[in-house]
Amino acid sequence: MSKACASALMSALASFTVSPNYAFSDGAFSFSPFSSPSSAPQSSSSAAPEASKPKAEPPQRVRNDNPRTTSAGFDPEALERGAKALRDISSNSNAKKAFEIMKKQEETRQTELAATAAEFKAMQAQAETERQRVIYDEQKKLAQHQAQVKSQMARYEDELARKRMQVENEFHRARNQELVKMQEESQIRQEQARRATEEQIQAQRRQTERERAEIERETIRVRAMAEAEGRAHEAKLAEEVNRRMLVDRANAETEKWVAAINTAFDHIGGGLHAILTDQNKLVVAVGGVTALAAGIYTTREGARVIWSYVDRILGQPSLIRESSRGKYPWSGIFSRAASTLSRGSNKGVSSKNGNGFGDVILHPSLQKRIEQLAGATANTKSHQAPFRNMLFYGPPGTGKTMAARELARKSGLDYALMTGGDVAPLGSQAVTKIHQLFDWAKKSKRGLLLFIDEADAFLCERNKTYMSEAQRSALNALLFRTGDQSKDIVLALATNRPGDLDSAVADRIDEVLEFPLPGEDERFKLLKLYLNRYIAQAGSRKPGIFSSLFQKQQQKIEIRGLSDDVIREAAAKTDGFSGREIAKLMASVQAAVYGSENCVLDSTLFREVVDYKVAEHQQRRKLATGDRDNK
Repeated sequence: MSKACASALMSALASFTVSPNYAFSDGAFSFSPFSSPSSAPQSSSSAAPEASKPKAEPPQRVRNDNPRTTSAGFDPEALERGAKALRDISSNSNAKKAFEIMKKQEETRQTELAATAAEFKAMQAQAETERQRVIYDEQKKLAQHQAQVKSQMARYEDELARKRMQVENEFHRARNQELVKMQEESQIRQEQARRATEEQIQAQRRQTERERAEIERETIRVRAMAEAEGRAHEAKLAEEVNRRMLVDRANAETEKWVAAINTAFDHIGGGLHAILTDQNKLVVAVGGVTALAAGIYTTREGARVIWSYVDRILGQPSLIRESSRGKYPWSGIFSRAASTLSRGSNKGVSSKNGNGFGDVILHPSLQKRIEQLAGATANTKSHQAPFRNMLFYGPPGTGKTMAARELARKSGLDYALMTGGDVAPLGSQAVTKIHQLFDWAKKSKRGLLLFIDEADAFLCERNKTYMSEAQRSALNALLFRTGDQSKDIVLALATNRPGDLDSAVADRIDEVLEFPLPGEDERFKLLKLYLNRYIAQAGSRKPGIFSSLFQKQQQKIEIRGLSDDVIREAAAKTDGFSGREIAKLMASVQAAVYGSENCVLDSTLFREVVDYKVAEHQQRRKLATGDRDNK
């Protein structure tokens, strides 16, 4: 029973809570059920704004068609149910608990309302703070706007003042310009007047000078004519006197020479007459003349024979074209001193060019090989071991002779140069000359490098039909002298055609070195070397005393705009040139510079000469190729 009452009470409370507010009278006020007295002020406060509103018109009365409702349309059924529920609650034993629950619910609602009111107050405070902040921002913006307006006004006033000053300055400038223009015009007028006055004065002065010059010219002419007439008359008189004096002097000289000649012939005639008439004097005279002639002839021929013997024993063989040794033993001192000086200068050149071989520019691998051979040759001489013979072959002008000379210099040996073309004209004496050559070479205390250039001229294959007997004998003599390894002589052969050499000669060769045409880097170094020799150092050598008196001083060449890029371009163009052709190219450049007006070498002139020489080289190669094809 109690459970049923509690459930009925809860359903009634739920119906009252969920249901909307009901009007308990015909007035405009509505009351919530179970409302506490504390809610009355809120309702009154909420009704206050409504009361402040203008009063609305009274509602019209509505006719009640339903007998269960009032005339205003109020249905009391719900109120009756509520009253019945209250009676049930009051009669129920759990009514007290229900009221306590309702009280707690009301307290909870009051607490929620208080929290809502506090939240509302916080929102009001926040709104007030936001309003104050907005007011502050507005005031700040207003102050900034006022400051901006003031600054704009100040700028505007400053701009107006500046424009006013600018206008005033323009006015003053225009006024000053007018004043300056007026002053300049006044000065121009004064200058024109002064010039006109000076021109008049100068014209009068020139007129006076012309008149004076004419008077002086006339005076000089008259004086010159008078002096010329006087000199002519005086010369005419002097000519007569001189002619008479010359005639007298010539007559006196003629008489003197005639007398001297007559006296001389008288003496000669007397002597001849005495000799011819006296037989003893004639014999003595003839014998004396004959003895004098015989003595002169004997002395000359004896000296020639003795000198030839001395030359054969002590002198240099006739086959040698160039040698570091002197022609005679007593002349070796001067040649060694000269070689020492040249060695020192070559060291300077080598250090300057960055090349250990002086003026010889070779491929790095070939240069390294020659340096190794030079070191090995020097060590061989110091250890008294036999030397090694060498063969240099390659196109003409690739530095074979210069390399042999530098090889001898670096190895500490003397060197001698001969050509194979000198052997054939000797004929039957070739064998003797070759033996004399090797005997002379063995006398060198330092050892000698014998360089035979154009070796294929007489060391060619012996089976060829056009080889003479004398050449074959000379070849056999050289093979005989080089049959064994020598401790005194290094034989170095140079040829352009190594295939033409005799097999026995090739068998005596220990080292074979090929000298190819220089590459681009080598051509660049050669161009720099010969440019320094033929162009930069031209005219820098100081002439001697006599040469400076009788010879014209060499003019120094000026180099302009000739950079390494231009020289490297020339090195690229001269592909196929030998070292000798590059030297001739730079000699042509020197000749072209001396042929110019101001003796200046620039890049344009250098390129012109290089292009001309390159075209000439190509034409020469075409001609050589055509000749080989015709053969």
